[in-house]
Amino acid sequence: MISTAIRVARVGSAAELAAAVLMLAGFPAIMVAALIPSVPAFAAATAVTYLADHYLHRQGSYLINRLSKVRAGLSIRFLIRELLLILLLARLDLSNNLIFYGATACFIAFYGLQAPHGALVTLIRNRRRLPVATRNVDLASRIRIPDAPRFGLLNRSAEKMLHLDLAAVVGILVAAQLDTATPGFIGIGVTIGLGSLYVVALMPYVRGKKVPPNADKVLAKVDEWLRDYKPETVLYFSGSKDSAYQVNMWLETMEQLDSKPLILLRERVILQNLAPTTVPVICVPGGVHLMNMDLSSVRVALYAANVGKNIHLLRVPTMKHVFIGHGDSDKLASVNPFSKAYDEVWVAGRAGRDRYAIADVGVRDEDIVEVGRPQLAPIQDWQGVPEGRMPTVLYAPTWEGWDGDPGNTSLMLAGENIVKKLLKADPPVRVLYKPHPFTGTVLAKAGAAHDKVTALIEKAAAERAADPRFQADAAAVAAAKAELARIEARLTVLVGSGGGEKGDEAEATRDGVVDVARYEEIARLRGEWNDAYWRSFPAWEHRVITGSEPRLYDCFNVSDAMVSDISSVVSDFIASGKPYAVTDSAGLGVEEFKRQNTAVRAATILSNKASELGGLLDAVRDPAGDPLAEDRVELRQYLLGPDEPTSIEQFNTAVANLAIKAEARNVGQESRAAASAAETVV
Repeated sequence: MISTAIRVARVGSAAELAAAVLMLAGFPAIMVAALIPSVPAFAAATAVTYLADHYLHRQGSYLINRLSKVRAGLSIRFLIRELLLILLLARLDLSNNLIFYGATACFIAFYGLQAPHGALVTLIRNRRRLPVATRNVDLASRIRIPDAPRFGLLNRSAEKMLHLDLAAVVGILVAAQLDTATPGFIGIGVTIGLGSLYVVALMPYVRGKKVPPNADKVLAKVDEWLRDYKPETVLYFSGSKDSAYQVNMWLETMEQLDSKPLILLRERVILQNLAPTTVPVICVPGGVHLMNMDLSSVRVALYAANVGKNIHLLRVPTMKHVFIGHGDSDKLASVNPFSKAYDEVWVAGRAGRDRYAIADVGVRDEDIVEVGRPQLAPIQDWQGVPEGRMPTVLYAPTWEGWDGDPGNTSLMLAGENIVKKLLKADPPVRVLYKPHPFTGTVLAKAGAAHDKVTALIEKAAAERAADPRFQADAAAVAAAKAELARIEARLTVLVGSGGGEKGDEAEATRDGVVDVARYEEIARLRGEWNDAYWRSFPAWEHRVITGSEPRLYDCFNVSDAMVSDISSVVSDFIASGKPYAVTDSAGLGVEEFKRQNTAVRAATILSNKASELGGLLDAVRDPAGDPLAEDRVELRQYLLGPDEPTSIEQFNTAVANLAIKAEARNVGQESRAAASAAETVV
């Protein structure tokens, strides 16, 4: 029930849902307290709404944004509280008292301060919004970018300003309860005084040296940096916040390039959600700014998604353009006709080449290059279930998709059957459930199925923990948990969370050069965190895994088999060589399902009843008798290419070869231009 309410309200947790309910219920309670009238009841209900409102803002709750859409935004909520306070005073027969007039004048003056405050905040933010935002680009030595207003004056500024009415509200309530105006006027003075100081504190940041340079100067300095750095290979990306993973998956590959890398982003929200990297990053929201940027040294441009804004870089003829995508699967996105706009299309293995040939969308075979999947390097080869350890089966269904087709995911039609059979397996296995983060965002039925699967696994985990046949090494688990806490504490310090309010984007651009030693320590600690995480609970414990950590590939490495759906998850898992099963949720039949989906040709095919799961478990328990083992080896080569040379070596070779082609084209153009000029002179 609670989880359903959380999903419907689109809040992040039960605490967030409780805060939302308290805030929304608090306002009717305030009105009732004003009408009774009761100062203590009014004070209690008001305190609840203040605290709940503040908590929801701190959590960045989706509900807060939705309230503004129905004319119940932040300012309205504060105004309603203040109007109800005036009503309380009237109901207490204080309408002819000096405190009544003082309260009325206070709130009018207080809201009068909102206009200059809002105007100053907007002006400062606009002036501090640079035409580009960067990471790992040394602009600090080239251009003066002043500090953002101190003390977090711009961070949630409207909320902070409005909360200054708290002093007046408390003072007026005390005055009403004690029947003396003095506390009320003290509170009024504090509110008006602090509000005025807030406005005055912002004024210096709209003039003089506290204002950043104009756009032209900033862009000129970025071009100067580009001429000095001379990037050779660019990863270009445009998309929504939810698509940030598509560029994040290529960051490690970019760090391993032999040529000088650069990442070009088009949306600030992508930069905000970009994973840490040592590669220089430039975010250029403006198309004109990008087209005027000095990228003359770039010879290869890589594109991870087919989006309209790609045209702003595709128009540059001095570099060669490559579609590298963001996954390898049999979905239609893997053979998008837009791909023929690029000079080359890079695929993992022979399967990618064949997909384009079969789809016949205009991509020529000679323009396709097989480069493997560099991202799959962390996936470990399977050596069988270690002696004395219970087999682990990962259930990683994909989500329902934007079209809501029930064949997209096994979760709705087969999820319960799959999990029940795994939980009842004899000999027993451990079940890890890692759902797609978008599950339930389109279809409530998918969200409900996820809730049922989660409940099944959590119940089974509790029963297993109480079963005397399953004994945990309490000392080892406690030691791992202690190690986990130590690592998390250190990571918190290193990544800066909980360290106070941060500066704005302009400061991040100025100071965003990565500390390599710190970056390497974070990477090492995250590896240690992953190891400690799996040791922090018994190896037989069922577990639901959500969130970004542990990562999907980490789940691959601790699992002995996987059940999933048609998606790039299956193609990636094939790199491990482990047995896997894929659900034919749409009921196509085994042969047709395999014909349509290359990645399932070495899989155990499940119906929605999941009655075929026994074959998968038999392969895990007896690898020597696995009838699909050789098929998996062949399919791995077909989908992902050869193991040698390594994928990153293949990728670097492809970059180098294409850079040579780009340079040859440019030299040819220069030669033709010189010859034409010579003929004109003659």
